[in-house]
Order: sequence, then C-alpha cells, then structure tokens
Amino acid sequence: MQASKVKRVAGKGGRTGPGRRTAVAVALVLVGCALGGCSVSLSDMPLLGSSETPAKPKQADAFPAVNDLPANRDEAVLAPSERNKIEQELIAARERQANANASATPPTATAAARTAASK
Repeated sequence: MQASKVKRVAGKGGRTGPGRRTAVAVALVLVGCALGGCSVSLSDMPLLGSSETPAKPKQADAFPAVNDLPANRDEAVLAPSERNKIEQELIAARERQANANASATPPTATAAARTAASK
C-alpha cells in the first residue's frame, strides 16, 4: 500500500508565502522610517560624562528683526541737481538704444518679407 500524503497548510507549520514576507519587510521599513524621524543628531547629544553642553556660536540671522532699524549712512544723499543729471543721462541712453533697435531689422522679419514677395 501507499503511504498517505500529508498536506502542509501555511500558518500551521508550513512555509510562508512571498506575500507575507513582503508585508513583513514593508512593515519593518515603515517602522524604521518612523523611528528615524525621532532621532537626535550627534552634535546635539551631550558629551559622555559631561553635564555641560558647549555654547553654540550665535549665527547672524538671514533677515533683520521686525523693529530693527538700519544704521545711519555715513555718505550724503545725492543733491537734487546731481540726481536730475543722472536721470537725464539714463533717459538719453534709453532713447539711443531704442533708436538703434528700431533702425536694425530683425532677420526673421526680412525672411518673412522675402517669402511673401516670392509668392
């Protein structure tokens, strides 16, 4: 006679399937990430045997405080006549540039004109 065959059922001493292994691995990764967020950097930990923490140097803030006024200037502000002279020079330079740009025709406009003329 033949020996009876015994079937093993997962969860009752049998092998675990790949789905369960994946779920356990994902759970371990998630727990590791969650606990990693609770960690403290080594520079913030107190030294071994020392109860005093070293004072951190005060860094300059990126922005001044709300009510912090800037220091007074050492230089004098421009006189109105000097300011008007500089404004007139800038206006003249802007007009020269606009005239130079208006006199020069862009290459795309000339190509479009040639294409329209050839039709």
